[in-house]
Amino acid sequence: MDKLSIIIRNRNEQDYIGFAIQSCLDFFKTPEIIIVDNNSVDNSIEIVNLFNDRTDIKIINNESYTPGKSINLGVKSASSDYIMILSAHAQIKKLDFEIVKESLEKHSAIFGKQIPIYKGKKITPRYIWNHFGDKQVTNMYSESEKRYFFHNAFSFFKKKTLIESPFDEIHPGKEDRFWVKNLIENNGSYLYDPRLQINHFYTQAGATWKGIG
Repeated sequence: MDKLSIIIRNRNEQDYIGFAIQSCLDFFKTPEIIIVDNNSVDNSIEIVNLFNDRTDIKIINNESYTPGKSINLGVKSASSDYIMILSAHAQIKKLDFEIVKESLEKHSAIFGKQIPIYKGKKITPRYIWNHFGDKQVTNMYSESEKRYFFHNAFSFFKKKTLIESPFDEIHPGKEDRFWVKNLIENNGSYLYDPRLQINHFYTQAGATWKGIG
């Protein structure tokens, strides 16, 4: 199996980051995991270090944090040809890397389905979550946001793609939407594939949660 580099952004994610890393190991034998930390003051890095005996883990601290800068730092440190970006409060449930590699021969990026979990409960997929349906979509357009929709909490790329087209480091959020806007303007394409799936856990600081139900 091809080597994979996994980038996980972290700030005080002690409650979930262990689940995120373990789910990576459940699907990949020895992935390279790159933790880009934003001055965490909880026990999340201690938890990360529990996995040092299982796979190669790099920890980078990004004091001048933006989401895009953290991803770009992770990409520059990656040694693999393939990149996966995973939220620190996500848990992989379904993943076939052969599907990913095949799709990346046709598209610049892939993102998978997210199941919103609130305190263990699968909630009604409203608001942002209603984008994650059960059908493949190329170049998904969001009627609610009035722009192309891409969510990098569970996403895949070839490394060379992100070297040539890095994420914008200025925006404090939605860097993934700006990235695919640029991709579409340059005649590129991306794919949403529900055969790839994560549980996405609620956090109070989470920017994608708007109401619980």
